Amino acid sequence: MIQVGDYNKFKISRKTKIGYYLDAGTGDTKDDILLPFKECLEKEFEADDEVIVFIYRDSKDRLVATLREPLARVGNLAYLKVKENTKIGTFLDMGIDRDLFVPLKEHKYRLNEEKSYLFYVYEDKTGRLAATVDVEEHLEIAKGYKIGDEVLGTICGLYRSENLIIAIEDKYKGIMLKNEYFISVNNGDKIKLKIKRIYEDGTLGVTTRVTGKEERTQLQEEILKYLEANGGFMPFNDNSTPEDIKETFKASKNYFKRALGGLMKKGLIEQDENGTKLIK
Repeated sequence: MIQVGDYNKFKISRKTKIGYYLDAGTGDTKDDILLPFKECLEKEFEADDEVIVFIYRDSKDRLVATLREPLARVGNLAYLKVKENTKIGTFLDMGIDRDLFVPLKEHKYRLNEEKSYLFYVYEDKTGRLAATVDVEEHLEIAKGYKIGDEVLGTICGLYRSENLIIAIEDKYKGIMLKNEYFISVNNGDKIKLKIKRIYEDGTLGVTTRVTGKEERTQLQEEILKYLEANGGFMPFNDNSTPEDIKETFKASKNYFKRALGGLMKKGLIEQDENGTKLIK
């Protein structure tokens, strides 16, 4: 059986002016599949030679073969770039002559042209290749990771709760809680993360945050730089709102207060009801 959207092995049936025809195995030459010369990567074949090719459908719904290596296959997750948004859906660069289609119903969030996102590739009811951004159910449960491991994750689901679904190494299921990041994030972004916990079902809980001591040191340096750049004063103190602190310093109020406390113990700053001053 021919697997559309995947690699298949065929015998060369015959050579024509436009390319080689591959024996589809039905006994009817009308079913033979074209391997165009432009898809042969300058390789030449003889009748009965066996070739392994990728099969897809062209714009006229005909099966076509290529020796080019696609960026995605049916049943796989793939990080692909958006080429064009249209009224009927989105087209992705698949690395071959045919673009990969994302129907509008498979848009769970906005897809920006020239940006890459993680997609799941499938064969639709018509036998054509398609993709969806709804990848969560296709992520695997990871094995072999431990708490503290550094990983690369792709953001593939931003929920109203602000918790993030993360595809670890574009393959494994991860989640990042809203209190584990204080940076601006968007679907499709790739970010360096650290495993903070492993849930009972195997989902990896990740964070952008470094260790508490390292984070406080970094935050203290940022506070001092901010004070120096603003005449030695800032309108932030222990009573500032979490929202103002997050917007300015990309940190939680708890870490901010700890950082201020450390600087005060060192005699570098002082606080009052108006804010914080740098001690000269």
